[in-house]
Amino acid sequence: MSAQPQPPAGRLPRTFNLTWPFIVIVLLQALMASGSIYVLSSVRAFVNGESQWTKGQKDAIHYLGQYARTGDARHYQRFQQAMRIPLADQEGRRLLEADTVDIAAARRAFAQGGNHDDDITGLILMLRYLRDFDIVRKPIEFWLTGDRYMQSLLALSDEIHAAVTAGAARPDAAQQWQQRIDAIDDGVTPVATAFSEAAGESSRRIVVWLLGLNLATAAWLIALTLAHTHRLQRQRKRVEDVLQGERESARATLAAIGDGVVTTDAQGLITYLNGAAEDMFALPLANAGGRPLAELMRFAAPAEAPGAAASTDAGDAAPLLRRVLQGGHALHDERTRQLLRPDGSTLPVTLVGSPLHHQGAAAGAVFVLHDVTQEQQYLEQLRWQATHDALTGLVNRREFERRLQSLLAHPGPASSLLYVDLDQFKIINDTCGHPAGDEMLRAICRLLQSGLREGDTLARLGGDEFGVLLAGCPPDTALQIAQDLRQAAQDLQVPWGERVLRTGLSIGLVHLDGRLDSLQEVLRVADMACYGAKERGRNTVHVHQPDDALLSRSADDMDWMQRLRDALDHGLFSLYAQEIAPLQAPPASASLSASQPTGRHVELLLRLHDPAGQPVSPAQFLPAAERLGLMPAIDRWVVDRALSELAQRRLTGSTPPIALCAINLSGTSVGDEGLLDYLRTQIAHHGVPPNLLCFEVTETAAIAHMPNAIRLIRELKQQGCHFSLDDFGSGMSSFAYLRQLPVDYLKIDGALVRDMVDDPANRAMVEMINHIGHVMGKQTIAEFAETPEIIAALRAMGVDSAQGYAIGRPQPFAMPRQEAPTAADAAGTSAPLAQRFAGTGLARDDRLAGG
Repeated sequence: MSAQPQPPAGRLPRTFNLTWPFIVIVLLQALMASGSIYVLSSVRAFVNGESQWTKGQKDAIHYLGQYARTGDARHYQRFQQAMRIPLADQEGRRLLEADTVDIAAARRAFAQGGNHDDDITGLILMLRYLRDFDIVRKPIEFWLTGDRYMQSLLALSDEIHAAVTAGAARPDAAQQWQQRIDAIDDGVTPVATAFSEAAGESSRRIVVWLLGLNLATAAWLIALTLAHTHRLQRQRKRVEDVLQGERESARATLAAIGDGVVTTDAQGLITYLNGAAEDMFALPLANAGGRPLAELMRFAAPAEAPGAAASTDAGDAAPLLRRVLQGGHALHDERTRQLLRPDGSTLPVTLVGSPLHHQGAAAGAVFVLHDVTQEQQYLEQLRWQATHDALTGLVNRREFERRLQSLLAHPGPASSLLYVDLDQFKIINDTCGHPAGDEMLRAICRLLQSGLREGDTLARLGGDEFGVLLAGCPPDTALQIAQDLRQAAQDLQVPWGERVLRTGLSIGLVHLDGRLDSLQEVLRVADMACYGAKERGRNTVHVHQPDDALLSRSADDMDWMQRLRDALDHGLFSLYAQEIAPLQAPPASASLSASQPTGRHVELLLRLHDPAGQPVSPAQFLPAAERLGLMPAIDRWVVDRALSELAQRRLTGSTPPIALCAINLSGTSVGDEGLLDYLRTQIAHHGVPPNLLCFEVTETAAIAHMPNAIRLIRELKQQGCHFSLDDFGSGMSSFAYLRQLPVDYLKIDGALVRDMVDDPANRAMVEMINHIGHVMGKQTIAEFAETPEIIAALRAMGVDSAQGYAIGRPQPFAMPRQEAPTAADAAGTSAPLAQRFAGTGLARDDRLAGG
């Protein structure tokens, strides 16, 4: 048996609040009616008592006269019986008039006086509480007069009875007694009549009063009912006005928003479309109202899988409507669906649905369709800019590395890589200016593209360096392509004013034959091959020889392994701090957070010094450390040393205080399952507040170890730590994975920031990344802020903070008690890992790592 539906909470109290005056009115009317009936009953009892009294005195006079004439004892007994009624009523009245009222005795006396039990209560109430009122007082006065006659009659009866009993009754005495009886009768009869008339008059007056009172009460109750009804009507009118205002406000709001809003009833028939929805469906509400939602809201199959009937993104809205109505909860679907329009075009939208309830039951649904056309175009533009070079339109280094990594991960036919560097390009920039250099780069780009096969990848790796990925290209063919490109570049002439610009190409050729098993290794040997071409006099092609490279790498690795272990064992590493400064003034009303101390925001950077104290470039030792698997140990050294220094600073109260300290984590460490426990242990051991710490990870490290990265970030953020996503914007993957990484800061890639003043494309990229970061609730930090012009541009576009030489150079992080070597520049390299572990605003060969 199903449970009975329960009334909604609060309904009964609301009903009572509305109806209580009517309930009071009914109760008062009932009370008045009951009171009137009871009073009338009491009056009737009083009148009935008067009738009994009158009858009793008449009978007593009659039987006493008969007894006086005949001396018959039976007449005397009847006299006594008749006298009991007025005497009993007299006794009852006397008991009620006494100082101490005996209700029970009075009740028995009135019962002996012939009054009905149901009338006695009303009679007592009238005699006790209304005797001073004129309607009762006058009848009682006649009653008292009659009682005096009854006392005279009783005394005469005693005299007659005594004479008759003694046998002394004489005829002349009987005649005298009869005269006395007649005299009493003549006296009491008018009194009894007056008593009866007074009682009748009182009864009529009471009836009139009760009628008037009931009429007045009824009129008052009617007025009260009308007043309450009028008040309810006013309240209802006010509620209706408020609801109408809210309805108009809601309609105006829905009409003003850019998202399409569609509502249906429980059967899925359309009841409302706002203006945006009418535009999406190309149909006004007047024509759409009452039609099934499934007829209008239809979705196309995804473009990448045309005709896929099983796709949940294709078809009409009927399944979505059922899910919303039957599920009873909101449907949030962030997937982009293609809405089919009547003209056959499609519109990309995201969909949110929610049920509408009435009295606990589903009464319909509301769907909100958000047009994501602009967002898709925006993201497509960002993706293109993230993967292409703005000057030449070629793919950039990150996209080139991604394609190369994909080729290495799925080896197939023989492939090759060309690492191309322009000869004497710096002379062109220095003598003719950067515009001339840009024109030369574009010309070289066109030349290289014309000499490649369809499907080959040409990328600008940075500056005057290009990379060519020849997939499925035999070694001999690859060498011929390289020689043809070099010859074409040698013959290239670029007019520039009165000059003709010329250059040559130094090309390093690497055959990807399987022995090079990592991206870093391929790029390293390609760079070495290009360097070899330059060493041979430039404008040449140098083919990498695997045996030589393997021997070189083996010896190199053995040397680096020893040097890095010595550095860890003997303290040859040191930490430097570079300040991250805010660019925007805080609002005047903003108050300092009690949970975040004030002070400097710095990033810790890593330096290595050889035993003689000479600096070693991070571009040299960091790729080796990554390749040899030493980065987790170096990261742990950095974390331990950084927390120890922060704890010491807190104990000594050094100034200025540090509010946030950024520590870099390598990709290898991010993938380490034990890193989270290690960080928790070290934070607890050193007693450093977690809110002072900000861990930096690159997007490549986070994406490569996505589950571990998300877990690490969420767990440490719950403890109070902060996180930064480093080098953001250097790859298209940034935008695809940013939603999944709950970081606090986005560090805009320095390669974009460094040239933003002179490069509109880079400036647009920085501005868009800053906007996306703010939309997602994250703060932005620009790296490589090297000049006041860059600082001003960043501040103008709303970037939150900046880091670079224009803010401050890295300084030793250790307190004066610790001797720290100074930094110096060293030879550069193009290794991306070295760029990742660097302080911003430094030359590429002088960037510092934080682990």
